[in-house]
Amino acid sequence: MRPTLLTLLLAATLYSQGPVEIRVDSAAKIGPFRPIYSYFGYDEPNYTYMPNGRKLVGELAALSPVTVQIRAHHLLVTGDGTPALKWGSTNAYTEDASGKPVYDWTIVDRIFDTYIHAGARPFVEIGFMPKALSTHPDPYEVNWPSRDGGKGWSYPPKDYGKWGELVRQWVLHSIARYGRSEVEQWSWELWNEPDISYWRGTPEEYNRLYDVTVAAVRRALPTAKVGGPGSTGPNSPKAAAFLRQFLAHCAKSGTPIDFISYHAKGSPRVVEGHVEMGLSKEMLDVQKGLEIVNEFPQYARLPIVLSEADPEGCAACSARTYPQNLYRNGLIYPSYTAAALKGIFELADRYHGNMAGMLTWAFEFEGQPYFDGFRTLATNGIDKPVLNLFRMAGMMSGDRVKVESSGAVPLDRILAEGVRATPDVDALAARGDRQLAALVWNYHDDELPAAPASVRLSLDGLPARVLVQHYRIDDEHSNAYTAWKPMGSPQQPAPEQYRQLEAAGQLELLTSPEWYTVKEGKLALEFTLPRHAVSLVRVTW
Repeated sequence: MRPTLLTLLLAATLYSQGPVEIRVDSAAKIGPFRPIYSYFGYDEPNYTYMPNGRKLVGELAALSPVTVQIRAHHLLVTGDGTPALKWGSTNAYTEDASGKPVYDWTIVDRIFDTYIHAGARPFVEIGFMPKALSTHPDPYEVNWPSRDGGKGWSYPPKDYGKWGELVRQWVLHSIARYGRSEVEQWSWELWNEPDISYWRGTPEEYNRLYDVTVAAVRRALPTAKVGGPGSTGPNSPKAAAFLRQFLAHCAKSGTPIDFISYHAKGSPRVVEGHVEMGLSKEMLDVQKGLEIVNEFPQYARLPIVLSEADPEGCAACSARTYPQNLYRNGLIYPSYTAAALKGIFELADRYHGNMAGMLTWAFEFEGQPYFDGFRTLATNGIDKPVLNLFRMAGMMSGDRVKVESSGAVPLDRILAEGVRATPDVDALAARGDRQLAALVWNYHDDELPAAPASVRLSLDGLPARVLVQHYRIDDEHSNAYTAWKPMGSPQQPAPEQYRQLEAAGQLELLTSPEWYTVKEGKLALEFTLPRHAVSLVRVTW
């Protein structure tokens, strides 16, 4: 629903009357702060071990106190490893002239070695179909963005026994290379979005593939964690039906399932010359998936991984071609993600869901123009503002605690209409060992200039003396994009410019750390929060 001019004027009047009051009660625990933010993924696995790919994997591994998990498509696709948009290959499986399987883990090892050596871990997506096993192998290779590219990788196997043995050999090889105790920590997810064109078989054929795959994984490693189906956003009736029938199949057949995965996506668009985000759509996908899981009491406590959770669907679609993707370089991406993070926690609480992961489908693209509007965390080795949102989340731990904000948009309103009238000035707070952290944002679906919010942040339940660190993402802090534009938006930055952009892409403090004397356990901080800016106020003692 679009806000009327009267609504916007009333909202402006409201904000002129005084600051937004945000109160954090550190003694009122509402649930664990699970590191659901620590999952990432992308289509193009061969970018992983390239220079900027290695750099970014290292940064992802470093941002979280828990092990970051990384998911990639095309890990079993036939080819020579040449990367391309929405494509990749490893040549893990071929056959000789007599039809005997030939396994080659060289490229898969290069990908997984990059994760492991950096301190991250693969969230293994088992797919797609090797050419030698496909029932319809030609045409095989995708030629993005042409819609007439290959499809051979998306068909069921012509021999389920050979497929199962391929999967078993992969798990055995992983154990031999990385150790049983490491591989026991991995999640093995079958396929990606089998309810749409990623799978050109029937739902029943997918279910059969799942049965065979689980048996193969468990033959190699009985303690392995296997799940799926990684289907699209279940607020769509077709996607909901696929997720429901998959869970019904597992319940009837007794095929083990250790975690449930589905996707949740927003829907940005261009409205009257500016980008308008679609937070409500992503939240509705999360909600509907939780409702479907609750239809199966035997699965109600299984971990749920949103194995893609994003503002929209196509990471490889640049803003040059799709102007609605202009949000990806600037502040609205991190503020949207902050609001989505809290919304996912609240929905999991409401439906008693065991939410384990909110996987961000963004990485980097080698050889593409700087800040070209791909959905990425970094561009040519320069970190984007959104990556600093995940660095902020990585500094939070312990238990989520109660937050009350006079500027918050309630979850039910976000589900119904998004954030289209007043902005969502809200916070997510967690209390850990000798620390309290409050993530505060000023989000609106519309990427338009607006007056900043005055915020009064009250923190209750503190000891007598604390150290306060205030981190910020805005136009002046933690933002390489706004540092790049005054340079003239160079596509070949000089070495000194590149160093400046690298520094600007890191998480920055708004002010110097400061010690405070706390009276009666309460501390009040006042600050201005620009539209779409995000703050992390971290208090330690």
